[in-house]
Formats: sequence, structure tokens, C-alpha cells
Amino acid sequence: MSRVQTVTVGPGDGDQRLDRWLKRHFPHLAQGRIEKMCRKGEIRVDGGRVKASDRIEVGNQIRIPPLPEPEEVARNATPARSRISDADVALIQSCVLWKDDHIIALNKPPGLPTQGGSKQTRHVDGLSEALKFGLEEKPRLVHRLDKDTSGLLLLARTREAAQGLTAALRHRETRKIYWALVAGVPVPYLGEIKYGLVKAPGRGGGGEGEKMLAVHPRDIDSTPGAKRAHSLYATLYRVASRASWVAMEPLTGRTHQLRAHMAEIGHPIIGDGKYGGSGQENMGDGWGAQLGGIISKKLHLHARSMTFQHPVTRKTMTVTAPLPDHMAQSWDTFGWTEDLASDDPFAELH
Repeated sequence: MSRVQTVTVGPGDGDQRLDRWLKRHFPHLAQGRIEKMCRKGEIRVDGGRVKASDRIEVGNQIRIPPLPEPEEVARNATPARSRISDADVALIQSCVLWKDDHIIALNKPPGLPTQGGSKQTRHVDGLSEALKFGLEEKPRLVHRLDKDTSGLLLLARTREAAQGLTAALRHRETRKIYWALVAGVPVPYLGEIKYGLVKAPGRGGGGEGEKMLAVHPRDIDSTPGAKRAHSLYATLYRVASRASWVAMEPLTGRTHQLRAHMAEIGHPIIGDGKYGGSGQENMGDGWGAQLGGIISKKLHLHARSMTFQHPVTRKTMTVTAPLPDHMAQSWDTFGWTEDLASDDPFAELH
């Protein structure tokens, strides 16, 4: 261990974050260790408490507590995480739709989890190490999509952007529009769904098979654990009475909200075995989640677009994600093209 020392910020070392200055002078210090020492007041600047993100200037006096020697840190270090394969680097970088110094917008492929969980070791959060693009820290998730749902996913490249986007999502200052292929034809063509949702227990210790149950609005307050949920839907095009292209906008952000809501009104999303019944062909009454024929059995739910206020520039932005291959093939089968849909099918409801 070293002794307590006081270091003066020299010429050329000012106007930068404290944690970056520390890493330059003490490269064996981990980010977590730096933040912990700041929280405990062990690192001080000109005698005052600081955060790791605070900026320092030439002439500042930085108090450094006793630090472990580099050799000691190396001996106690846990093995490095396995390197992301070149194929996965190429995959996740090919998903980037748009980026600036603050935000990255991805078109998440279906089947790739947003975060790690039960038996999930390959996910967006882990692969985002390949999305630094010159910054020191990997981008942060600010919301999530179900594993089998494709489409628009925002990541924040800085702590400040993450705080701004998270607050906007919490206060419903963003708009997300999803596209889906559903069984049957929802009527009326433009409507809203206000069924509450309550979590039904899954199987096993990890809660596998967890499912949301719909609760009638009049029973929400008397149902333990039930939460209010509100979705808008617009029927855009249909295939006779068998299937429809539907746009949806979740006004709340509950788990599996759109999937549970569409199933509850009798029009489950095609490919949704959890809420639509995976073994039931869509042959007429009792709509199932399969159409049969050449239509893919994968989930046909896609986060099409997101409109939000940029947390730094304050400009209103809309980012749009093209359909994944299996949905594009279904659209092609029915003779639909992406440009047939209005950018905002819910304009008259807002």
C-alpha cells in the first residue's frame, strides 16, 4: 500500500474528469474503486468531497488515499471476461441505425436478449462493449425489448444522456410505435385497450415461463399486484378476415403489455406461443398464433419507431427501424410495403 499523498494538477492535465485524470496517473485503479473512494470521501479536491465525474483544473490539490500496488491488483484481479467474437462485433455494429456523441440507436434483431438473465450469456448489454466507438465506457441501456421482439433500442453513451433519457421514459415524454401481424381483424380499426396486468408466477427458481394476466379495469384496484396498462392500436391493412397489420403504441410500459393486450381482445400476435397458443392453427374461430403456410412462426412484433427529445440538444427526434427478415418476408407475401403506413397512425388520438 502507498501512503496518503497530495498531487497538484499540472499544466496540460486540467479541464478533464477526475476519474480520467486518476486512470492516467494510476492506470491500475478500476472505475468502481475510484467511485467508491469518492463516495467515502477518501479522494478530495482542494479539501472538498467530489464525484468521479467532477472536472478538475490546473492547480487543484488532489488528496489520494493509500492505494494498492499495481502488482497486488494484478494478483487479485478476476479473470477477464471472454472477448467478444469478431462475428458478434460485426453483428452488433451492423445493428446501429444512428449515433452521435450521446446516443446510439440500434435495430435489435429478434432472438437476442437485451440483458443477461436465466441461461442468457449473449445479449445486447454484453455486446455493447463493441459499441464504444472511441469512448472509454460502453453505452448504457435505458430501456429494454423482449428477447423475441425486434426493433428500435436506445443506448446512452454518457451518464448525462442516460439520466435524461431515463427521466423522459419515466415521465412518458417519449413515443414508441410498434408494428405487428395479428390473428384476425381488430374492430373498431382504431381503439384503445385498458386492461390491467398482473404477474402470474413462472416455473422453477428463475421464474421461467413468467406470464402476465389481463385484469378488467373494474377489477384492477381489488386485484393484488395488478397494475394499470394502456395501449392504443390501429388496424392498417388486413388479409381477408385471417390476419392484420396493426400499429400499436404503449402509453404505459408494463412487461409483455402489447402481447397480453392483443391476446386479451382476441387477436394474438402471430408467432406468440406464450399468449397466442403455439399449436393452434389460425383456421377461423378461436384465433391462434400461427397462420401456417410460408409465414414464419417467429414472433411478429417490431419496435418500429421512437420519438424523443434529445437530452443534450433538446431537439425532437424520430428514429425508425426497418422490419426484420421474417416480418419483411411476411409483408412481401401479403403484398404490403413499409411505406404504406402513416408515420403516426395515432395522430388524431393525441
